[in-house]
Amino acid sequence: MCTGCGLWIEGGPAGCRRLFDHILARDFSDVSYFRVHRLLVDTYSLQHPDEFCVSAKSMAAHLTGLAWLLNYEGGRATGSETLRRWVEAHPDVPRPKPPSFRGLQTIANVARANGPVEHEKAVEAWARSTWHAYAALHSVARQWISQAFEAPSRPRR
Repeated sequence: MCTGCGLWIEGGPAGCRRLFDHILARDFSDVSYFRVHRLLVDTYSLQHPDEFCVSAKSMAAHLTGLAWLLNYEGGRATGSETLRRWVEAHPDVPRPKPPSFRGLQTIANVARANGPVEHEKAVEAWARSTWHAYAALHSVARQWISQAFEAPSRPRR
């Protein structure tokens, strides 16, 4: 069993990671799958916070990323550059504790999808399930998103 998402899979966490890596490889080899790439990465990361959200910075990146994509209709392929810059500038935010239950769906739901349309729907459903599990942190994510978009713009160097 995967200790991150609860998926019963041979090899436990390593087996789950292999499944994720396989799906990532498809994302990068076929643009029709890449359309939900960032949504996929943020969702997997939040379901596996012991590996992908160890630091406050990585937790902030994935938590605000998923919130932005689902609640503000952000670009599901690449996410928000504004949020990325804000997270980079605020590595010292407090790291909220992730929930122990991280949703009813897992990467296995995505793996069963046939074709890019089903893949997109499966990633969306999985992301919403995971986001629902993170309900206690919704206000934190919204606060960080507000801070990111209210910050004065600075020239890029």
